[in-house]
Amino acid sequence: MADTATHAAESSPAPAMTHATHAATPAASPSASARPAPARIDPYRLRTDFPILATANRFGKPLIYLDSAATSLKPRAVIDAVDAYNAEYSSNIHRGIYEIAERATAAYEAARASIARLINAREAAEIVFVRNATEAINLVAYSWGRRNIGRGDTIVLTEMEHHANLVPWQVLVQEKDGDLEFVPITDDGLLQLEVYEALLHLRPKLVAFTHVSNMLGTINPVRELTEMAHAAGALVLIDGAQAVPHAPVDVQAIGADFYVFSGHKMLGPTGSGALWGRRELLEAMPPFMAGGDMIREVHLRRSDWNEIPYKFEAGTPDISAQIGMGAAAEYLMGIGLDGVQAHEQELTRYAMETLRREVPGVEIYGPEAEARGGVVSFNLPGIHPHDVAQILDRSGICIRAGHHCTMPLHERFDLAATARASFNVYSIPGEIDALAVGLREVVRIFGR
Repeated sequence: MADTATHAAESSPAPAMTHATHAATPAASPSASARPAPARIDPYRLRTDFPILATANRFGKPLIYLDSAATSLKPRAVIDAVDAYNAEYSSNIHRGIYEIAERATAAYEAARASIARLINAREAAEIVFVRNATEAINLVAYSWGRRNIGRGDTIVLTEMEHHANLVPWQVLVQEKDGDLEFVPITDDGLLQLEVYEALLHLRPKLVAFTHVSNMLGTINPVRELTEMAHAAGALVLIDGAQAVPHAPVDVQAIGADFYVFSGHKMLGPTGSGALWGRRELLEAMPPFMAGGDMIREVHLRRSDWNEIPYKFEAGTPDISAQIGMGAAAEYLMGIGLDGVQAHEQELTRYAMETLRREVPGVEIYGPEAEARGGVVSFNLPGIHPHDVAQILDRSGICIRAGHHCTMPLHERFDLAATARASFNVYSIPGEIDALAVGLREVVRIFGR
């Protein structure tokens, strides 16, 4: 499976991350050819926005951060937004009528509006704040799932899902005596669409899939998958954690029913995230948690729920984190996500070419650069990824090693673990060159 297959995003008038097809070359169309190339970003200038990049590790080596798919670095704009809340108007939201309380509420709701613009939601009320994409998926599984999934009902997933988009559905179908079915993938890391089409004949209630694989980097054809699922009568949930930070995402163009993502993967703070859902679905769903702020009226024996999105936001949230996530959304929109996508695709291509050329025996998993996000998972034969990561750390190089919360996907390829390099707006070719040098040193140390 290593180093094989080409899968290219289809050119269309829609933003690049709303649609992709399994094709050898990009499809030509007049609208695509007429569309101007995305404005290039300057990663060297952007790097000055990230204070952590000026630091060194315990060995005195400058930081080379290649683990953005796990958690992204934070720009000064996000850090300042969080600090301003804590230092200048640290108060609860939706409660006080004094000045700093009103300022906190305004900043919190402004962040919701920013995130709605980032993904082109119809309205800010369709954005539910959560701690992360995992909580968002659990919210849908508990609230929508427990009302709509019954005995014998089917949910369709894929073999490449993150545990966050697998385990909640396992729990649900075990409780409700339902069934899970899985779309297999090819040795190239692409979904087998003919099997997906066959599974839809089972009339599933829900189809859930990742937009971009966090291990293979595969960009899935989300609009096509959604249209097929809707034709079969299913609702669609998309895990967009690896898509939203890296390319334009338009939930209206995609046509899905639920879309989830995390703040900490899009240059925002940990403990922040969002669930987007169609208004009519969110309004029909019962609350996920009960308590303060998610109610309109409370009596001793009954309560009336608040309107969306507040119905799903019980208790005091991580206010500063969500304000920081809003600042991250504004930062990304200010850069231009078309340019971000072009930069990361160029880096990914460079990384794959460089590692194949410079590192003896390296095995790279997943499709070619044209079909993937900024993720490159690989192995050095006979050397455990944990050893690779530990040796690279001596040179200040940070990569991920393990199963990346995709154990079934690793089992599919008979892999115990992989090493993973991943990129963001602040990543540059010199860091990939350093990675190649470091990997050659690993090979030398192990005598391979």
